[in-house]
Amino acid sequence: MDSLGTIGFIGGGTMTEAIVRGLLEANVAAPGELCVGDPRAERRAHLARTYGLRAEANNADVVEASDVLVLAVKPQALDRVLPEVAAGLGPGTLVVSIAAGVPLQALEAALPSGARVVRTMPNTPAQVRAGATALSPGRHATADDIARARRLFESVGIVEVLEEALLDAVTGLSGSGPAFLFVVIEALADGGVKVGLHRSTAQRLAAQTVLGAAQLLIETGEHPGRLKDMVASPGGTTIAGLHTLESGGLRRTLMDAVEDATRRSSEIGAELATRLAGARDDAPGS
Repeated sequence: MDSLGTIGFIGGGTMTEAIVRGLLEANVAAPGELCVGDPRAERRAHLARTYGLRAEANNADVVEASDVLVLAVKPQALDRVLPEVAAGLGPGTLVVSIAAGVPLQALEAALPSGARVVRTMPNTPAQVRAGATALSPGRHATADDIARARRLFESVGIVEVLEEALLDAVTGLSGSGPAFLFVVIEALADGGVKVGLHRSTAQRLAAQTVLGAAQLLIETGEHPGRLKDMVASPGGTTIAGLHTLESGGLRRTLMDAVEDATRRSSEIGAELATRLAGARDDAPGS
């Protein structure tokens, strides 16, 4: 495949490291094609030493060097970072944002006219190359830009291209979903301990059970209800346990959790868009 060019990251946190590791392990990029900007000297030293990439304290140096620029800072830091990006952004550079909740319109308004932007929502299992990422192209993003963004995130898991209006739903489902499943795994392990298993054994079995069930669902393509029915024999242990789950409202609770997380994502996005608009209005010369 053709090279993506130099891939720069503004922010050297956990998600940046996950993507860097995925790009290298998938042979999508070489160390010399990666550049990270981060104000923390110890973080720069760690990334440079571990992955052989270029690490800079000055974001402007990363912006200038990048063919693909990934905005990997917390959303609350964007009002400080975007002016630096806008000042040095080249006309051919693709900007990819992983800042949760920040709308494309707000990003495009803060960047030079015609800037090519793709907004994404990855999740934390990207750290083990089992992530789920949704991406949405901005007004000026081309088909090639979408393909490049897809290649970037396929190095750490699966990718779905969606309209931006659905990204809050993605945040509620796959963005927040790992936390919901950690609670499920912890509860299953607690159940195992209650019936006599050692804590470490119960947690290992619970985690592997969730992993195996998910893999079975993905590889067979079967409806989850059918796979559930295959386990639940008449009068057996599984149907007794399923009855307890239904009595406890597990389905509704999980559905409500996704819905509430989606709603909160939308609220946060609106708040961040207002904040970025205010920062532009307060900027000198505006």
